[in-house]
Amino acid sequence: MRRVITRKLKMDKNFQPFSKCEGEEFYQNGIFEFNITKLLTFITTNPDIFQPELVSIKVLRKFVSSSLDEATIQTADIKNPILLAEIAPDKFNVIDGNHRLERAYRDEVEMISTYKVYAEQHIDFLASVSAYENYIRYWHEKIKE
Repeated sequence: MRRVITRKLKMDKNFQPFSKCEGEEFYQNGIFEFNITKLLTFITTNPDIFQPELVSIKVLRKFVSSSLDEATIQTADIKNPILLAEIAPDKFNVIDGNHRLERAYRDEVEMISTYKVYAEQHIDFLASVSAYENYIRYWHEKIKE
């Protein structure tokens, strides 16, 4: 039996993204762009909320991006947790750590440390008002499916 997701996200008409600072890392996931630098800071300063958990490499590694840099894969520190963002209800995507994931796969590691970040937690780290509004609409469409 499939679980019914009913979590609605409330639209904040006054949403303002964090200002972009030089040197920050961003991740583009379709029409959604996340401020990875500020999200990681939030995670590390809230250890009571975010506990690393182990997830199977086989579950996470659904496809390999052709844009991964080989040198970065070779030097990736797989002890550093990767970020999984809830992009749709109960569906998580890697938004930070694809090089670490590929390195772990090549090293035949079975599990990797992750931070799971739920929609309610990462929505504030969308990089624009349009991404924020589109995300909420997208989320609500996924609830209807």
